[in-house]
Amino acid sequence: MKQAQFYKKLESDRVHCQLCPHECTISKGNTGLCGVRTNRDGILYAMTYGRVVSSAIDPIEKKPLNHFYPGSSTLSLGSVGCNLRCIHCQNWQISHPEISGMKDRLDFISPADAVLKAQENNCRAIVWTYNEPSIWIEYVLDCAKLARAAGLKTVLVTAGVINSAPLKALLKWTDAYRLDIKGFSEDFYQRLTGSRFLKQILVNARTAYDSGAHIEIVTNVIPNWNDSDEQLRGLARWIVENLSCDVPWHVTRYYPYYQMTEPSTPIETLDRARMIGIEEGLKYVYVGNVPGHPAEKTVCVDCGEVLIDRSGYKVSVNNTVRGSCKFCRARIGHYQGD
Repeated sequence: MKQAQFYKKLESDRVHCQLCPHECTISKGNTGLCGVRTNRDGILYAMTYGRVVSSAIDPIEKKPLNHFYPGSSTLSLGSVGCNLRCIHCQNWQISHPEISGMKDRLDFISPADAVLKAQENNCRAIVWTYNEPSIWIEYVLDCAKLARAAGLKTVLVTAGVINSAPLKALLKWTDAYRLDIKGFSEDFYQRLTGSRFLKQILVNARTAYDSGAHIEIVTNVIPNWNDSDEQLRGLARWIVENLSCDVPWHVTRYYPYYQMTEPSTPIETLDRARMIGIEEGLKYVYVGNVPGHPAEKTVCVDCGEVLIDRSGYKVSVNNTVRGSCKFCRARIGHYQGD
């Protein structure tokens, strides 16, 4: 274990964790809501420092990121724990476990070894994903500093539930911030995740954008939960007005999982969500989790030619040249690539 950052000591060996909006007060021998930050004799420790439950070489499109070094490979790292309790979580086995029952599944990968593994596999970036990376902040920061020195990019795949000070510390070393904005109402967040943190998540999105990090937004569209025109239009408008019309918005298909039993999202609903985004002024709205859907492609908004032809996680054609359209030379909005 490693001593945690972003906490304050209290009386009677209690500690106040200041990493995320839960602001847990943790008594001696206990952990915070995330399950991985524990109080030992009045000192807060990060129990999962370097402890990896999943490591894989993934395409960047799997994150999903469509405007950040498309077609490149990434080293994806994940651990256990989360500071939300989403009832449709695809990774609930690692996000909601008792860490004591996971010890045999956790390998140790040092920050230096993570960078070496990324280099050996010709990865363009290291991505912290699978579970919430912010609760792993000490390890992410140590890895990211070494990664940048080695010329690697760094990516957070996050739900954005973090306080401002630790977020700013992360953003100094973050190249891309792939953010879930799950819906556009606090009531929806309470029902789905158990917490009402939408306001903080939106503040964090703006902070990430203003930091210069590349940002893309994902919304998993759930029938009868967050698929109303009001929620979809409100979120699309918020992105345009507070970030940029060039920021990609991924509207992805939900499938029933864990405790959620609603049927899968109809394709027509995703098409409607995409059209709403375009009507509100977004230039790049993608449909996800529907392999072969035409809206997986990146299209030049000036001449209409296909710039990046992708199906699922595979890029078959890339007609970009130094961030511009090969055909009409128009710049691609909010894009990073070789």
